[in-house]
Order: sequence, then C-alpha cells, then structure tokens
Amino acid sequence: MGLVCALALARSGTDVVVLEALGELPREQRGAAFHPPTLEMLEPHGITGDLLPLGLRIPVWQIRDKEDGVVAEFDLGMLADETRYPYRFHLPQHHLAADALAKLRREPRATVLFGASVEGLAQEDARVRVRYRDATGAAAEIAASWVVGCDGSRSIVRKASDIAYEGFTWPERFLVTNVDEDLVSEGFAETSYVADPDKWAVILRLADPRVGNLWRIAMPSDPDLPEEEVMEEGYAQAMLREVLGCDRSFRLIYQSTYRVHQRVASTFRKGRVLLAGDAAHINNPIGGFGLNGGVHDAINLADKLGAVCAGADDGLLDLYDRQRRHVAVENVQRQSIRNKKLMQERDPGVRRRNIDELRSVVRDPERARAYLRDSSMISSVAQAAAIR
Repeated sequence: MGLVCALALARSGTDVVVLEALGELPREQRGAAFHPPTLEMLEPHGITGDLLPLGLRIPVWQIRDKEDGVVAEFDLGMLADETRYPYRFHLPQHHLAADALAKLRREPRATVLFGASVEGLAQEDARVRVRYRDATGAAAEIAASWVVGCDGSRSIVRKASDIAYEGFTWPERFLVTNVDEDLVSEGFAETSYVADPDKWAVILRLADPRVGNLWRIAMPSDPDLPEEEVMEEGYAQAMLREVLGCDRSFRLIYQSTYRVHQRVASTFRKGRVLLAGDAAHINNPIGGFGLNGGVHDAINLADKLGAVCAGADDGLLDLYDRQRRHVAVENVQRQSIRNKKLMQERDPGVRRRNIDELRSVVRDPERARAYLRDSSMISSVAQAAAIR
C-alpha cells in the first residue's frame, strides 16, 4: 500500500521517498480479490485499466455448506447501477505493486530506495528523522515532514512510535494451497466459501498464464500438528479431498501456512507519523478485506496528506484517523470475525438458522443488495466519508 499512497502523493505535487526493506518486490501469496470501490479508487491513476486485462472478473460468488452444498449465490451484477465495476476482480497483489512502482518511477517527485531497512525514528517539532540501513548495510538517515508507515503487521514505524496494536491471534494456522484443477465443473463458483466446523475453506480462482486452472484454497490446519506434518503433501491432499468433496488427488502446485490475526492500531496518527494497511490493521482473509482496506487507507490518506503538504490544516489527518480507524473496527474487524464464525459454527441449530437466514436474504432483492453493499465494502467507504 505504500507504493499506491506514494504514487497518489507524488501526483498531488508532494515530494516522496519510499524506503523498501527488500531488494525487490515480493511475489509471495498475498491478497488477490479486489472489490468494486478499490477498482474505482485506483482508476484515476491508470492502475485499474492496466490490471483488468491480467485478471478475472467474478460477478457471482457462493456460500456453501460442506454437507448441504450451495446455500446462497450472490450476483454483484445487481449493483451495476451503483458501481462501474459490478464484480470481484481476482489478481495476485504483486501485480498491483508492480504497476504502481512502474508509474512511481516516472514521477519526478518520487524516489524509491530498495534494500532500505528502517531501524527507528524520532519526531521533532517540524519533522521526523528516520534511521535506516541502505542496500550496502551502511547506516543512513532521512528527515521528512511526515512519515507514513505501510510496513506491514510487524511495522517498525508503529513500534518506534509506541502505538499499541490491539487484538488477538486465531489459534489455528491457515493452510494455503494452489491447485491446477477445473473446479467450475465440480459446481464451484470462482469465489466460494465452504462452511464446516472443522474443515471450512475459502476458494478463489486466479489468473496465471502458466497454469490453466489456478485456484487458491485456504483452509484451517490442525493446531496440534507439528508444522512439518502440516506441510506434507499428503496432509494437503487429504484436506482438499475433505473440503472439496472429491475423492481423488489434486495437481498441487503450492502449499504454505500462516498465522492469522485480528488487530487494530490504537491510533492511525501520532504527531507526524501515520499508519496505513497492515501496519494499521490486520484481519482474517474471509471476505477479502485486507488488501482492499489497505488501498482505501492509502488513497484516503494521500488525498488528505497531499492537501496538508500544500498548506491545508493538519487536522485533516485526524479526520483520516477517525474515518479509517472507524471502518477498521466497526466494519472490517466485525465482518471478518463474523464471517469466520459463520464458516466454523459448531452448534447444529445455529448452523441451520444461519443457512435459513442466508437463503432468506437471497430471495429478497433489497436485502440481497444491502448484503452485497456490505460484503463489497461499498457501505464502509460511504460510512467513512460521512464521518467529519
């Protein structure tokens, strides 16, 4: 999100320097589902137009029960009168980063330093001094009027600013797999959520010219198993058979695990330091709120910080904190926690009521539209804009 924020700032007439600890852009498995408001926010910078030919437009998505099959099917086409992008767009996040970087390198007001690892900072009345190691390992320092921490959930900027990161970590590890399979023929929508007390799953189809039918499937792994057992192909194959309901082996091309957190920084602004993306908030992946919320932070903040750098009152940055932190707590955290609990509900009576409620929502066009506005983050963007 740092590159998106920096690009928007540079184009507003603000001088920016990006310090990136890695030597090159990462390509690991990250977010891959873009919601309609995110595509709208990226459009003025030419990013949306660049990305759309590379990925998949997914208007229809499913909520399934492992035993009952399809419970509800939603079509974002219902919102075609509210957004220019009435679909989810699937493309791995590194494509967004690469496009933003290419554009940023053409901006005369922007400098990007790879291999620049931030070690600490000190705020002064009119500036912030940032200490880092450059690509050669030498100690260096830069002074800036403002610092934006987009440095992930383990943010050095947040820690150096003594900002609490409040919340919890889910007990299980998530097992993430990529498979080359035709799951559409098995009845799955290209975005599908499978509910089950023990073996729920998030299933997304992705675009990759090297793989004919690339699907990412995220599932919970047994928290009592050692990591090496979870990482055995046999374990992944057994989990895939369970969650997909197919008694066969799968063409497994990627397998990894990660821990999942639900945390929000106690403030998104402290003096001349601001936080955005995972440095400010992190959540479980059910619903695709992480990548999208980070972009929404970046664009919101760039608009306000650019205005402040041009002479506006810095109270605008307190408004950024009020708007985006409210969304992180009241929308992203609540919805993602609710989604996970819905997926893994154990009580049979509650599971049946959840299924009946979802089926009732689908049958009512107005309730279905409201559900789609919430799940696609259209509502959260409007709620943030209403906060003054």
